[in-house]
Amino acid sequence: MAQPVTTGDQRSDGGEPAAAPSPTPLAAVAGSRSWARAFGDLGQGWRQRALWGYLGWQDIKQRYRRSVLGPLWISISMAVVATAMGILYGALFQMDIETFLPYVATGLLIWNFINGCILEGSEVFIANEGLIRFLPAPISLHVYRLLWRQTLFFLHNLVIWALLVIIFPQPLSASVLLAVPAFLLLILNGGWLAVLAGIIATRFRDIPPIIASLTQLLFFMTPIVWSYERLKSNPLSAYVELNPVMHFVEIVRQPLLGEPIVLRHWVVVGVITVVGCAVALVCMRNYRSRVAYWV
Repeated sequence: MAQPVTTGDQRSDGGEPAAAPSPTPLAAVAGSRSWARAFGDLGQGWRQRALWGYLGWQDIKQRYRRSVLGPLWISISMAVVATAMGILYGALFQMDIETFLPYVATGLLIWNFINGCILEGSEVFIANEGLIRFLPAPISLHVYRLLWRQTLFFLHNLVIWALLVIIFPQPLSASVLLAVPAFLLLILNGGWLAVLAGIIATRFRDIPPIIASLTQLLFFMTPIVWSYERLKSNPLSAYVELNPVMHFVEIVRQPLLGEPIVLRHWVVVGVITVVGCAVALVCMRNYRSRVAYWV
């Protein structure tokens, strides 16, 4: 006897329609790779700014718990390092201390923010392993928390710049307002860098120590404790332009010190921002759902 034919929505014995087959793991993975989910993660993380704002502030309070001066130690340590390096390198390079000390202090102020985003960004998901595994929250929340914490450090250290401007008056003008969009560009680039490095580092744990070694090299290659102007007559000055960190430092330092604004630095930063954000979004689209398994 011929057997009844089974269709996709009907059982062969005439009973209830058969249930649709459950999606395969491959289909689930493919569904997680969508631009809507990637941008939705960023949007959901931003809407939870009350949470990451509180967590970022608590990170600073915990670091200086039971300290008499508390977060003021951020500014004090920054002032001591900037003064010591400014006097030392000013004497070595025979620079005028009244102009070189604000130059070094402002450079360190900007570098500390960039360095914090790079180093902590490479471990942003590894350091929050417990929260990622047991708290149903977007992974962008941890990036926002990192950026907020580094912004608070920057604002604390900005007091040193204000004091130096008072002690050693600089020729400030309306161009000082350009420091605001320049710092916003720093935050945006710190965000895509944390997303990209953080996701890659969760998969390959050798990435954080490699990045830590490279940032030490970048510090000495970036005009922070030495003046770029003194190298312009040297043929090697062209190679300094290949250092992307220099352009980020200059777009913030030039307005803060009242120096002439160089458009070239802004163009380079703009190109890096667009390319970096695009690469980070692609990485987040493809691997955002795997971070919880990799950590």
